[in-house]
Amino acid sequence: MSYGYGNWAQQAASATGAVAATVSRFGNVTVVDKVLPDMLEMIDPYWYQFPPLNPLWHSILGFVMVIFTIVALAGNFVVISIFISTAHLRTPANLLVVNLALSDFLMMFTMGPIMVVNCFNETWVFGPFMCEVYGMLGSLFGCASIWTMTMIAIDRYTVIVKGLSAKPLDTKGAMVRILFVWLFSAAWTIIPLFGWNRYVPEGNYTACGLDYLNQEWESKSYILVYGFFVYFTPLFLIIYCYFFIVQAVFEHEQQMREQAKKMNVASLRSGEAQNQSAEFKLAKIALMTISLWFMAWTPYLIINFTGIFGAAKISPLGSIWGSVFAKCMALYNPIVYGISHPKYRAALIKKYPGLACAGGERDESDAVSHGSQVTTAVMEEKPAA
Repeated sequence: MSYGYGNWAQQAASATGAVAATVSRFGNVTVVDKVLPDMLEMIDPYWYQFPPLNPLWHSILGFVMVIFTIVALAGNFVVISIFISTAHLRTPANLLVVNLALSDFLMMFTMGPIMVVNCFNETWVFGPFMCEVYGMLGSLFGCASIWTMTMIAIDRYTVIVKGLSAKPLDTKGAMVRILFVWLFSAAWTIIPLFGWNRYVPEGNYTACGLDYLNQEWESKSYILVYGFFVYFTPLFLIIYCYFFIVQAVFEHEQQMREQAKKMNVASLRSGEAQNQSAEFKLAKIALMTISLWFMAWTPYLIINFTGIFGAAKISPLGSIWGSVFAKCMALYNPIVYGISHPKYRAALIKKYPGLACAGGERDESDAVSHGSQVTTAVMEEKPAA
């Protein structure tokens, strides 16, 4: 399998003079010196201008990844086991949550330990083939997680905004969506193996990802199209869905207040005065969901777009943070999509009492954030016109 493009040698030759001049500033020592010989063919000449990283950074990054891996594997395993072993949680909508936890679990299981080993060896030690496999798996599980979160947002939009007029999600529909997510993700993952872009080591050589330094249009076009379908489109859909979800709940709460005024009561809900409004709680949930998604995937997009457009220099240390931030999703997705579920919390207390950090009481934020399970209740609550 070829690891470069037709003009890779020409690129290297044209960069030789600049590289030599830059390298001389560091006494002929560069960050590439630690790269094993069989990996050199995958290294872009761009990286020869940087001095070696301080070993302390590798140790810090390795330690952080150890913590990330342990917490993410434990959190997602608990989410999967609770949903699978608890009969009343095995609903069509929750299949999407289980799929998200599975994708995040597999991401950290296949990538976390490898990155830790490389960090403590201060370079990629698994060879070119495993670099491609690593990059492919990162793309696969990352894309699957992104689009699963998008499907969850679409399901909540359908239930809360469309209400009883929409067809409820059934098991077949959930499985079709999950199948689409994995096939769509696999297609984007495999394409670079056949020449449309490629997987190469990141600048600090502890992880592998897309080649965003190759300036051929064939290579750059993949990242542009990939960014559109795997970043911008899901982000737009998630923002769209949660915007109209918040709007629908605001309208519903306004109707509830008007109905209470007609009935000459303070509220149609018992204890509402002691709690925050449903609108405020939902707004916080929507803002948190969108913000966490944006913070996790935007750094990786910025690094890739910076590379293909050459807008600024990317340092070896800076190149790895996009991957680290993306892996953060595997840590807090179990909390955002699993532990926030009221029935899940009750099952968690019953099965793993030592892990339960909150009670099982239901609140408005739970009801809204898991719309597929509260459709009937919400619709019955709406006052007559």
